[in-house]
Amino acid sequence: MRGTSRASLAAVEERFEPVLAAAGAQASDLGEQLFALVDALDSSGSLRRVLGDPSIDGEAKAELVARLLSSADPRVVAVAQDAVRQRWSADADLGDALERLGFSAVLARAENDGTLAGVEDELFRLTRALAGQREVRRTLFDAAFPGAARADLVDRILAGRASEVTAIIARRAAFAPRGRRYVATLGRIADLIAERRSREVATVTSATELSAPQRDRLAQILHQAYGRDVQLNVIVDPHVLGGLRIQVGAQVVDSTVLSRLADARRRLAG
Repeated sequence: MRGTSRASLAAVEERFEPVLAAAGAQASDLGEQLFALVDALDSSGSLRRVLGDPSIDGEAKAELVARLLSSADPRVVAVAQDAVRQRWSADADLGDALERLGFSAVLARAENDGTLAGVEDELFRLTRALAGQREVRRTLFDAAFPGAARADLVDRILAGRASEVTAIIARRAAFAPRGRRYVATLGRIADLIAERRSREVATVTSATELSAPQRDRLAQILHQAYGRDVQLNVIVDPHVLGGLRIQVGAQVVDSTVLSRLADARRRLAG
């Protein structure tokens, strides 16, 4: 999102957070209703353009949302109206913002009942389990398969071993990829969890498991670099010949031997 959209999203989030805190276990229901609105926007270009058009009066758009969501929870109607009153740099940004609000609502339920750390761990384990499953990963965002079929595949993968919040998130990411690969969506959710826990998340790829002292030392280095606690999610990849590949958000620090060899080849070829 560009500056205007980021500012609009921040304003709506700030007003929605107290609502989520008060909603408790019902917060995930609010999230799923927001997902339904996102689906409506994604399926109707004309609706998306109208609600995202800054030249149309905000109150007129809010009235349209109220009619669309006549059977929805009043708290969902209120946040949706708040969102359409804002200015967005692009039509797609409104849908992205509502999706983020939906995921935040689902996560707020876990935060309320003290299971947010467990959800974070379950989503990371799901990501790691999919690492060697290329065809499964492809199926989970392939538009050739119905959304419900993709969501059912997630249920089979989880096999009842995940919390309800994790299942809601994992199913939603498969049901409506919205142009993103499945694991990329899970990564976005991990970032949202980190924000709610006031932490950064670093995905560390290593050829071997890191020892506890190595993890502690790396966490300390990253804490100094980013000025906040850093959650380490370590993936063991035997194809990494040495060193580490560290990704924090969109920033990648790649010190693997494989990367250095590739760089040497590029230099020779140049």
